[in-house]
Amino acid sequence: MRAYVVGGAVRDALLGLPVKDRDWVVVGETFDAMVARGFRPVGRDFPVFLHPETHEEYALARTERKSGRGYTGFVCHAAPDVTLEEDLSRRDLTINAIAREEGGALIDPYGGARDLEAKILRHVGPAFAEDPLRVLRVARFAARLPGFSLAPETLILMRAMSASGELDHLTPERVWKELSNGLMEAQPSRMFRVLRECGALVRILPELDRLSGVPQPLVYHPENDTFEHTMLVIDHAAQAGHGLEIRWACLLHDLGKGETPADILPHHYEHEARGAPLAERISERLRTPADCRDFAVLFAREHGRLGLIGEMQPSTITSLLERCDCARRPERFFALLDAAASDYFGRGGHWPAPWPLAARWRRAVEAFLGVNAGVIALSVAEPRQIPARLHDARVDAVRKSLTCHEETLITP
Repeated sequence: MRAYVVGGAVRDALLGLPVKDRDWVVVGETFDAMVARGFRPVGRDFPVFLHPETHEEYALARTERKSGRGYTGFVCHAAPDVTLEEDLSRRDLTINAIAREEGGALIDPYGGARDLEAKILRHVGPAFAEDPLRVLRVARFAARLPGFSLAPETLILMRAMSASGELDHLTPERVWKELSNGLMEAQPSRMFRVLRECGALVRILPELDRLSGVPQPLVYHPENDTFEHTMLVIDHAAQAGHGLEIRWACLLHDLGKGETPADILPHHYEHEARGAPLAERISERLRTPADCRDFAVLFAREHGRLGLIGEMQPSTITSLLERCDCARRPERFFALLDAAASDYFGRGGHWPAPWPLAARWRRAVEAFLGVNAGVIALSVAEPRQIPARLHDARVDAVRKSLTCHEETLITP
């Protein structure tokens, strides 16, 4: 049996990166022969097997023929006469079309090693245009490998694919999978910049694409452009090591600015109220997990107020904490603060660290959570009065916490 390691394992090894999983291509074998060797078949679309001992994936060398629209419109052909070079010709990028023999020798018919050395993302051949999902995959690789540039001919091809309408046939689940993976890469902004440059962003996330060129007050946003601000915010979230919920919320938090009336620009009064429904609509459209959707909507609605705690009355602070369900889910509110910090640092210029408002919020939350709801309930004769009494007690606790801190600051 002739088996070759292919794809990401070869690429990452050549880049000096950790190799997590190895995928194999098998040449000259049949389905029955693989089963006879003890390999367990998996998958429905093409012949893939699990090794009986290592459980690594082994796929029969195959070719594909376009038979319909979208990324599922293919007829797969796997047979002993399919060569390794034919199999590699169907892959997306040259850096992913390199194989390695078990003895260590490279098989690189399309110059992937050369493009790795030159740090170029280049499509393998004409078959690239048959799968619209590859537009998103290339953009994701741009986020994973931020030092790599996109080959001009690949960008031209991606623009033609975006204009053809093929992207409209991608399922929401596959779009979400690529976007969520891209958000978790080293520099997620590159994914969305590439998608915008090739004309794909307006088809997948038109609400985000609309932010390009939308001005903001320079006193708060030296970078001015709302799309640029959003890119800085998601990159800061990535640098801080935040999870997908926070990164998705950071991506969607300012969508309301794309619908600001032109006569009030560069100001964006009430953009939070306009943006929260957009965040929910996009999340529903892409069928994102409920936790990502709910957190994105919450942050879009509240992020402007999180930066105003120094100007807010204790009653307003308490109402915000109650609105965010902080009593039952304090960890989610702290995640909101992490997202707000990325929003604060995601702008041009140099800013102090850490986010100066975080400590003030944490004191308010500690005081808020310190109020014993059970004791309040027992002290009230009429049950209908409990919510109001509990609210008043929390307001008093928040006021005392913040007042004590201010007194500490001014004491010699």
